[in-house]
Amino acid sequence: MIRDTIKTATVTSMKAGDKERTATLRMVAAKIKDRDIELRTAAKQPDDDTLVIEVLQKMAKQRRESIQMYEDGGREELAAKERDELAVIEEFLPQMMSEEEMRVAIEEAKAATGAQGMKDMGKVMAELKSRHGAVLDGAKASAMVKASLA
Repeated sequence: MIRDTIKTATVTSMKAGDKERTATLRMVAAKIKDRDIELRTAAKQPDDDTLVIEVLQKMAKQRRESIQMYEDGGREELAAKERDELAVIEEFLPQMMSEEEMRVAIEEAKAATGAQGMKDMGKVMAELKSRHGAVLDGAKASAMVKASLA
């Protein structure tokens, strides 16, 4: 399980004295714990790896946005810190789908949902997320679905 891998990596980085990596891994563990608490009252509990992947994807997206903002603002030292955190977070994410794999998955989802035009975009995206949620880049997939339905 990814959660156990993160715990092991945290202990390893603490023993190695890598303060930045340890801090990032502790931040990841805290976000996962927050999500666990949030879902305590939920009727349906997601698979543990799915939950961890969702948290990691959200954190990675936040880091990418921060990097862009810091670079636009001329704050390279802060962008570098965010890049370091992103690198640690991405270690635990599964390999994302390539554009070619995404095209094939989109065509399969369109066929499964019987999508005809833009009004069916939500159905196609829901189908994609249910089949490939952990390895799908939502922003890229959305743009590709929009282009294929237009």
